[in-house]
Order: sequence, then structure tokens, then C-alpha cells
Amino acid sequence: MASSIGNENSVNPVLRISQLDALELNKALEQLVWSQFTSCFHGFKPGVLAHFEPEVKAFLWLILWRFTVYSKNATVGQAILNIQYKNNLSQTEKYQPLSKHQKLWYLIFTVGGRWLEERCYDLFSNRQLQSFCKIKHYINFGAGLLKLFGLVNFLIFLQKGTFATLTERILGIRSVFCKPQSVRQVGFEYMNRELLWHGFAEFLIYLLPLINVQKLKLKVSSWCLPIAGLSNSENTLAAHCKECSLCGEWPTMPHTIGCFHVFCYYCIKSNYLSDMYFTCPKCGSEVHSVQPLKYKIEMTELHA
Repeated sequence: MASSIGNENSVNPVLRISQLDALELNKALEQLVWSQFTSCFHGFKPGVLAHFEPEVKAFLWLILWRFTVYSKNATVGQAILNIQYKNNLSQTEKYQPLSKHQKLWYLIFTVGGRWLEERCYDLFSNRQLQSFCKIKHYINFGAGLLKLFGLVNFLIFLQKGTFATLTERILGIRSVFCKPQSVRQVGFEYMNRELLWHGFAEFLIYLLPLINVQKLKLKVSSWCLPIAGLSNSENTLAAHCKECSLCGEWPTMPHTIGCFHVFCYYCIKSNYLSDMYFTCPKCGSEVHSVQPLKYKIEMTELHA
């Protein structure tokens, strides 16, 4: 009985990818909450939240912190992935929840840090005094130094797999699984089939944009339904100029592309500009040149 209790209280290390996924889920949740909140002010004057945006964001993140890290020792992304924070400063291997000081400092570093960064940027962006310029320079230097430390911490995280953020390392909080993860047995044949299918799908995604589907369709249709030979005469051309081969209407400013079919000027020009390999949808002929229909052919059709 004692051994089972010890197993339940023992901690399980979290995979690196799971910790990174939890961070991405947290960012997605914050963006979703902010978009839902701003949608409530669409009927108001534009820019009504611009002057108080850092404070409003800080208030929303405070509410999220209250119902996630403070009450459940885990962010929303961690809760979805069966992860929670552990007090790594304790010497025991059993799970120890975060202390109140750690939760408070977590709030200050995450919510307070972002609020201070945004508010300081607004305060010193339009100031031209020398004293303000020096303060802005020191703040930019401190922000750059923190980002450098964050980069070093991330490289250490990739090597050791603990403390995904600089805040976690400073406060001594570590991500652990809430419940032991079950081991999944994946068959070798299944993995080979999945790898082959994904490779084939990526090859098709790369190949399909290079294929002119319209021209290929016309080729296939010409093989299945061969077109009878047309005489190269004005009477034959006049017989085919009753409608545009693209829109099916009476051709406006009729033009030809070198075959025996007629097109509206705007129809053929827009299609040819969008596809340099455009071919006639009736006979599959390529565009040699877009030329206006002869005047006497138009008059013959009008009198007919």
C-alpha cells in the first residue's frame, strides 16, 4: 500500500515537445481571449482601447493566472497536455505544489513584465528629452539582455529538457506529468506505411502546381473525341463566331488566337494574362497572337 502511494506521488519528466506545445497553446489561448474581448467593442469609436490596451491585457492575463496557475498549478496548455508545475526547490522526489511566493512571482514576471514592456514603449516612443532618451536606452539594453538570457536558457533546455522558459528557471518550477504516460506500441509495418504515404503526399503537393491541368484535360478529350478537320476559310470562321468560346455569349470585340474559334476581347485577354500557357477550350490550340476578327467577317455574321 505504501509503495502504491509513493508511485502516485512520484513525478514523471515531461518531453521537450510537450513543453513547447504547452507554450504554443498558451499563446493561442491569449490571442483567442483578446480577439473575443475586442469584438465586444466593434460598435464603439475606433481606437477606444488604444490608450489602455496594456492595462486591459494585463487585467485579462491576471484573470487567466488566477484560474490556472494560482488554483491548479498549471496553465491551460499544460492542463490540456496532462502537465502541471512542480516546486523544484523541494529536496524530495515526490510532487510538491508551487508555493504562494512562486505563484506571485510568476505573475510579476509574466504579466507584469509584458505590461511594463508595452507601457514603457508607449511612454518613451514620443519623448525627445535627453533624460528620457537615456532611460529608453537603458530599458532597451535590459530587454535585449533578458532576451539573450532567454536564448541561452532555451539552448540549455534543448540539451537537458528542463525549464523551457527563463521564468521557470529563476523561480525553480518544473513541468511534470500529472499522471504516468502509457507506453504506445506502434507496429513497424504501420510506421513504414505512414512514412511512405506522407512522402508520396509531399511529392504530389510539390508536383501538382507544375502541371497544367487544363491543357492535360484538353489533350485527353481530344484523344477520346477527335475533332474533325476544319477548313481554313473565312466562311468557316464566320460559322464559329456566333458565340464566345469562353463565356458562351455573343462575342464583344471578337478576337482570335490563331484557331477557328472566336473570343470576347476581355475574356481571352484576362485568361491569357492569368495563364501564359492558355489553350483554346474547344480545340486545344495554343495562343499564337491575340488578333481582332476581320471586319468583313463580322458584317457577314451580322447580315446572317
